[in-house]
Amino acid sequence: MEEKEEKCLNFHEMELDERILKAIVKLQWSTPTLIQAKSIPLQLEGKDVLVRARTGSGKTASFTIPIIQKILNLKKSALSQEVKAVILAPSRELCNQICSVIKDLTIKCSREVRCVDVAPNVSLNIQKPLLTENPDIVVGTPARVLLHIKNGNLDLKKSLEVLVIDEADLIFSFGYKDEVKELTSYLPKIYQAILASATLSEDVNNLKSLVLHNPVILKLEEPELAPTSQLSHYHMLAEEMDKATILYSLLKLHLIRGKTIIFVNTVDKCYKIKLYLEQFGIPTCVLNSELPAAIRCHSVYQFNQGVYDIIVASDERALDETGSVNRNAKDKKTSKRRKDKESGVSRGIDFQYVANVLNFDFPLDVKSYIHRAGKLILLYSFPLEHIPRASFLCM
Repeated sequence: MEEKEEKCLNFHEMELDERILKAIVKLQWSTPTLIQAKSIPLQLEGKDVLVRARTGSGKTASFTIPIIQKILNLKKSALSQEVKAVILAPSRELCNQICSVIKDLTIKCSREVRCVDVAPNVSLNIQKPLLTENPDIVVGTPARVLLHIKNGNLDLKKSLEVLVIDEADLIFSFGYKDEVKELTSYLPKIYQAILASATLSEDVNNLKSLVLHNPVILKLEEPELAPTSQLSHYHMLAEEMDKATILYSLLKLHLIRGKTIIFVNTVDKCYKIKLYLEQFGIPTCVLNSELPAAIRCHSVYQFNQGVYDIIVASDERALDETGSVNRNAKDKKTSKRRKDKESGVSRGIDFQYVANVLNFDFPLDVKSYIHRAGKLILLYSFPLEHIPRASFLCM
């Protein structure tokens, strides 16, 4: 069913626990975003929800706040400690970020609500003791959660109350189709389910039929990109051989200020730009699919903490998916370089306090541009010849 237009509530009008409201005040969230205002009341009523919202819309808090509230309510009459919520996400980095949001929101009730991240950063045996204590919330990739269930480390059949699938449109494309289907057989017959997605693709519809029961579908009437008051677009015409010089000039002359993400389309160029900038005393860190998960998380952490103001990120998944790079089968077979299928920089990863994004290599599809732009306040992009005309005109 479709959700009717209703008045949006503020946080203090949602009958949230005082401890959650104090955490929200500490986070300086003055008012809920559109997705939060629309979806939180529905989830508090116990309804299944399918919500489509763009990157940067605040969807992580939109499902974590109701989960925390539900757990606090259940604690009042609980006789034992049990796992009440499972949050599935397609990548290790996203799992880490979800746990970080939960940690911030439970700062006033950390003893009552415990969350464990079981994304595949370490072995099952290391994570097993954490699950033995039956944390209230378990966050992980579908494959890792399923492994814990099969190994007897996690039992959801009787205790699960809420299942969330974040970035639902990426779950199947990241290769988790079979795992999700098998995982549902280990769940109770009745539970609340929430799907959060940037698009309503065919994969999302398949997930919808798999886990949702008569859901409320929220197709929020919001632009795919932030309004012009928050987001400005610029482009520069440049020859390929001149782009590095222009980039250096923009940074050295302080024409670009604040934390900056530089997007390129290949891993090799990722390192070339890093080495080039460091020759001129401009420290940078890198993020790409060939780095181990722990290093990727550390790079994002250093950038978010201000250790580095510039991060060079390769988003080569877009190239692989669109088939824009003509690599023959022999090259693919003989390549010794290993890429992590869970890595996708333009989607999922939350970079904090970003002022600028430079598309050194412009994304080859509109969606990647939109997701990159969702991470920032001000966006610079070049060169113009790489912009698909349709996507440029619709910005």
